[in-house]
Amino acid sequence: MLDEIDKKLINLLQNNSKQTTKQLSLQLNLSVTAVYERIKKLENSNVIQKYVAIANKNKIEKSFLVFCHVKLVQHSKEYVITFEREILKLEEVSECFHVSGDYDYILKIYVKDMEEYRQFMVTKLTAIKYIGSTQSTFAIEEVKNTTAIHI
Repeated sequence: MLDEIDKKLINLLQNNSKQTTKQLSLQLNLSVTAVYERIKKLENSNVIQKYVAIANKNKIEKSFLVFCHVKLVQHSKEYVITFEREILKLEEVSECFHVSGDYDYILKIYVKDMEEYRQFMVTKLTAIKYIGSTQSTFAIEEVKNTTAIHI
């Protein structure tokens, strides 16, 4: 069970995980040792899963964001397993969600531009067996994008 200090600590780390235990201790009114022990407890209990660096999509030429809705030919176990196994291999796909509604999956895809997306669709995505249809939606403007889940 997370107490209020754990929640505040998680929020602080989600905002900037490179803060030192000294910086965190000042914000939480705790000793450096207490902060260190809390972080270790959160890591060991898998509340904190990992630390990452977030790359600037413009600087790495991957600023063209596409949401691709995918419908399988049939929603059988074999088709689902095959599709999911193949999607995991595609580096352009940053996120994939199995969803309810008109489509079976929503993919979040980062590429350089429309040309690269077209190549991705033709050579990789549509090469996956059992895809019945796709619908692509292109992001015009990023209004909000955060990895933090406020608690």
